[in-house]
Amino acid sequence: MVYDESLVQLMSSLDSGVYFVDRKRRIFFWNKAAEFLTGYSGERVVGSSCSENILRHISAEGVELCVQGCPLAGTIIDGRVRRTEVYMHHRNGQRLPVTVWAAPLTDASGQTIGAIEMFTDQGDRGSLLRELEKLRHEALADPLTGLGNRRYLQIVMETRLESVEKGGEAFGLFMADIDHFKKVNDVHGHNIGDRVLTMVATTLGSAVRPLDAAVRWGGEEFILVCPKVPPKALGEIAERLRLLVEHCWLELEDTSLLRVTISLGATRARRGDTLENLVARADACLYRAKNSGRNRWVLDE
Repeated sequence: MVYDESLVQLMSSLDSGVYFVDRKRRIFFWNKAAEFLTGYSGERVVGSSCSENILRHISAEGVELCVQGCPLAGTIIDGRVRRTEVYMHHRNGQRLPVTVWAAPLTDASGQTIGAIEMFTDQGDRGSLLRELEKLRHEALADPLTGLGNRRYLQIVMETRLESVEKGGEAFGLFMADIDHFKKVNDVHGHNIGDRVLTMVATTLGSAVRPLDAAVRWGGEEFILVCPKVPPKALGEIAERLRLLVEHCWLELEDTSLLRVTISLGATRARRGDTLENLVARADACLYRAKNSGRNRWVLDE
């Protein structure tokens, strides 16, 4: 692949985020779609490395790819095209699932001078926006975070619990709480607190499947309802949620980074359950996670 002006024009017109790096992984091109998908302007990122608190891709297992397994670094070394699914850091702090392609960037003589990364949002943004608009219209969405509210959870649970009663596969319910959130408000103020709530809510909502339900339960507590979750998957999902929030941060006006963690409790539905006793079991597990040191999860045995 040869770097020239026609290539730049083509990449500038794409809906996918695209950026070019040199052999030292310094960014020298950043298209408009990359600005839209990440929240970072070209002026902010050109000349810096993507690992400098910009994208900081991590895997579903929490591995920081800038440190271990960077697709751009591998492509610069061996010239191979790579595709991977990662969680990207957005300027607003949250983690978002994206599919990434890395390809070598060569000069006219065929020498590798860097690499190109293209990334695209894994979610159907148009469908998501339409659904959120519908929720707002029906007063089922939390106005701050955009997640469902308690009424939305009640509607979802009626359907899920009815299915379990009829012999359908059990679902998992996760309750998450932001650790030391009162301190965030006390130290940084409620505006920053609201940004933290939105960051965590967006990360949690992006970490689950389209048919799962993500709800703001109240304050700094969230509930996620995930159908067709076998017992062994509860811990895997809880750990993924914990890791993704742990790898989020907000960049404050003084350029310092504000990070938070969550604690989680999780349980599976069974016949005879109600919303109230399911939430009570998950809340008891959450309480145990908090008392065990926070930034961890506990399952209902």
